[in-house]
Amino acid sequence: MNDVLIAVLPLLIGWLLDLALGDPSWLPHPVVGFGRMISWCEHRWNGGAHRKWKGGVVAVALIALVFFATFAVLYGLSSLSVVVGVCLKGVLVFCCLAGTTLIREVKEVFRATDRSLEEGRRQVARIVGRDTSQLSAQEIRTAALETLAENLSDGVIAPLFWLAVGGVPGMMAYKMVNTLDSMIGYRTERFRDFGCVAARIDDLANYLPARLTALLMVVVSGRLSLLRFVARYGHRHASPNSGYPEAALAGILDCRFGGPHYYFGELFDKPYIGENDRELTSNDMRTAVKINRRSEVLAVLLVVLLYLVL
Repeated sequence: MNDVLIAVLPLLIGWLLDLALGDPSWLPHPVVGFGRMISWCEHRWNGGAHRKWKGGVVAVALIALVFFATFAVLYGLSSLSVVVGVCLKGVLVFCCLAGTTLIREVKEVFRATDRSLEEGRRQVARIVGRDTSQLSAQEIRTAALETLAENLSDGVIAPLFWLAVGGVPGMMAYKMVNTLDSMIGYRTERFRDFGCVAARIDDLANYLPARLTALLMVVVSGRLSLLRFVARYGHRHASPNSGYPEAALAGILDCRFGGPHYYFGELFDKPYIGENDRELTSNDMRTAVKINRRSEVLAVLLVVLLYLVL
């Protein structure tokens, strides 16, 4: 089998599976296993002295474990059968992409909010970490669109970036990085020390992908002038990365993201991204979904082109 085809097929298989299936509940997902590993380590070592040091060792060890275990399994199976290796890589790529599921969730948030405020709060709680019990309808829709923009980076563009850089093992290692940050990378009393290194690794891993995501969003919108808007607002976020895709979407929709939110009972006052505090509607959600899908297609084409060139 042609080397280029061997490289491209897993990407196309995984991407098409994500488009068709999302994250089906019946399929065992590696991230669930990652979460259990992280939870076990956190409960065992997040206490006493030297919590920052212990958390750092746990983060680096788990990331390295995933990378080398994935590499060993793929190397072993590919040496036995190229077809089996390609198929397994395709399934792993599928597991690392999370574009379709979140789009479905965001659509449901808007539908639920249109039905009732309580339904909207319950639905958005499925995809955000903030306290949703007191959110207004506008805040629910804003939270959903912010998450959609962030997930385009974390759940689609960054995995594709690390696939291009480190192959499927690099992509899987990135998913461990992302899972670590989503579980212990908070600046709360419990996780501030233990999750510090995990959060910094996630910042580094997403530095280029977040900015690439914003660029892709602006390009597919056809409004290159929005790059100035992204440059102005992208850094106005508690995260060094999340503000860039959020700023791109805020510019495209001419709306405002950010502001104060509660996480685990603690108030975090996030800077605003954009200035037009207008009412968000289902039309905005449909525009955001369209931008996400077009950015995703462009990213896949860029990775395929990279394989062809190299």
